[in-house]
Amino acid sequence: MATLASSSSLLHSTSSFNSSHTPSISPRITLKFSSLSSSLSISQSFLAYSVNSRKLSRNCFSVIVQASSAGEKKKVLIVNTNSGGHAVIGFYFAKQLLGSGHDATVLTVGDESSDKMKKTPFNRFSEITGAGGKTVWGNPADVGKILEGEVFDAVLDNNGKDLDTVRPVADWAKSSGVKQFLFISSAGIYKPTDEPPHVEGDAVKADAGHVGVEKYISEIFGSWASFRPQYMIGSGNNKDCEEWFFDRIVRGRPVLIPGSGMQLTNISHVRDLSSMLTLAVQNPAAASGHIFNCVSDRAVTLDGMARLCAKAAGSSVEIVHYDPKAVGVDAKKAFPFRNMHFYAEPRAANEILGWSATTNLPEDLKERFDEYVKIGRDKKEMKFELDDKILEALKVPVAA
Repeated sequence: MATLASSSSLLHSTSSFNSSHTPSISPRITLKFSSLSSSLSISQSFLAYSVNSRKLSRNCFSVIVQASSAGEKKKVLIVNTNSGGHAVIGFYFAKQLLGSGHDATVLTVGDESSDKMKKTPFNRFSEITGAGGKTVWGNPADVGKILEGEVFDAVLDNNGKDLDTVRPVADWAKSSGVKQFLFISSAGIYKPTDEPPHVEGDAVKADAGHVGVEKYISEIFGSWASFRPQYMIGSGNNKDCEEWFFDRIVRGRPVLIPGSGMQLTNISHVRDLSSMLTLAVQNPAAASGHIFNCVSDRAVTLDGMARLCAKAAGSSVEIVHYDPKAVGVDAKKAFPFRNMHFYAEPRAANEILGWSATTNLPEDLKERFDEYVKIGRDKKEMKFELDDKILEALKVPVAA
C-alpha cells in the first residue's frame, strides 16, 4: 500500500506480512597428490579468473589430480580482531580446525581482562581451549614476542584493514617460515556495479586499505589467499544483523527499510565462512594466489530479510519504506545494511576449492531467534529514537 504523507515531499509505502587490484590468476597445470590416496582423476577444466572478465574460463584442458591434504595435521595461528562483526569468524574457524584434527591458536587484540572480552564470542573462548586450542592476547605487532619459539604452518589475519596493521604480522610470518598466509578482506572494497553480483576479478576501490594488503601478501608469499566476506549471522556474533529486525518485530514496531526494499544483499552463516577457510588450509596448493568471495550462494532482498525474521519469530511484520534524504536521516545509522544492491557470489570457492554453501536463512534464523529469546533480549527495554524520528516525518503513528 502506498501512502502520501501530508508533506508532498515525503512519500512512503507500507506493507505487512504475516507468518501464521586484484591479482590476476594465471593459467597453469596443477598436480596435487594426496598422502591419503594414490588415485588419479582427470578433469577437463581450466580455471582462470581475469581482471577483465567476469566469467569463468573452461576453454583449456588441464590435468588435475584431485586430492585433499586434510589428513595432514596443520598448526594454524589466527590473529583475531577484538571488535566488529568479523571477530566471530576467528572463533568459528578455530573450532572447525580443531574439529578437523588441526591445531589452532587465537591471538586476540588487546587484554584478556578488558570489558570487550566479556562479550561474545570472546566469553565463549573456553569452547576453543576445551577442544585443545590455545588463546592468547596482545598487540599483533608484537606477535614474535607473544609467540616466541612457536612455529606455524599457516596464519590467518582476521584483524587488519590496512597494510600498516597487517604488515608486522605478515613480515613476522614470512621471516619465521610460515608456509601459507590468509587474509580476511571485505566485499565492501568492490566498486558499485551495473552488473551484480560482484565476482572475483571485479574492479575494486584502489584506495581501500584491504587492497593494499592483498597486493603486499601476494608479493611476499608463495602461498597466500584473500577472503572477502559480507554480512553474516551465527551464534557468538557481536554485531547486530538479524537482531536488528527481531528487536522491532517482537515489540510490534514497524521495520523501517530505506528505499524500495528490493535491494539485494548476501547474508551468510559464519559456519560457511569457516568451512571455506578450512578448505584453504587443507588444500593450500589449490587456494594459493586466489581471492575468494567468502559468502553464501543466495541473495536476499531487504524486505525478504524482514519477512524471514518475522517468520522465524512466529510473528507478523509491518514494513515501512522511506527516503533517507527526505526524512533527514543518515541511512547508515538508521539501518544495518547498505541502501543499495550489494551482494557477491562465491564462484572461486565453488570451482577451485570444491566448496558449497550450507546457509539456509529460514532455518538458521529460527535458531538465531531461539537464542535471542534465551538470552532475554526480547524482554530488554529499548529505545528507538531514530525510528521514531523517521515515523514522525512520515506521519506514521508510533506505537505506545
